[in-house]
Amino acid sequence: MLQVERVSKSYPTPAGPLTILDDVSLTLERGQAAAIMGPSGSGKSTLLYIVGALEPPSSGRVTLDGRDPWTMAEPEQAAFRNQRVGFVFQDHLLLPQLTALENVLTPSIASAEGVTDAVRARARSLLEEVGLGGRLHHRPAELSGGERQRVAIARALVASPALLLCDEPTGNLDRTSAAGVADVLFAMHGRGDTILIVVTHTPALAERFERRYELDAATLRPVTP
Repeated sequence: MLQVERVSKSYPTPAGPLTILDDVSLTLERGQAAAIMGPSGSGKSTLLYIVGALEPPSSGRVTLDGRDPWTMAEPEQAAFRNQRVGFVFQDHLLLPQLTALENVLTPSIASAEGVTDAVRARARSLLEEVGLGGRLHHRPAELSGGERQRVAIARALVASPALLLCDEPTGNLDRTSAAGVADVLFAMHGRGDTILIVVTHTPALAERFERRYELDAATLRPVTP
């Protein structure tokens, strides 16, 4: 279970504190998925970074399966983030010098177990599942935008995370490629018990979620279908 409990975030400015998030709460069970919408600058990405243990809240608490990463020592927190949380960003952030398979394996390099035969087999299987079984040894420059984002999805899932966070995963793609990436994302999510949260400006993508939220004026509100 993911529990976001009364989270607020503000930043100091010469004019006084700038509040980005104000008393935000959200609960999602394993296997559930939610879309978060809202205008640019409303704090959607900030909320995602807090949920994913990339940035601390000013107040409130986030727990994943009962564990609060901000109570952990830094090495334990890094391991928690690496193994329990997967990220997919608008820009795929693939390493250009590595092949698709090598990019998918990068989270495992930083893990305690390293790149085992089992992890390598899972990476290959994930790339096959996202339709890139014939592109294992292609570098990002040799892949289309949609293909690069599929590699990013496989990379985010290689550690079998409890939480998958996607920040505008189709924002840089044309309509056809975006629909294909969305199909892959939902198909992969449907095969496990990962919690999925997607931040998006795209109504067509948001409408595919049963749970939708609007973040505006620093407040998160559920959207009634």
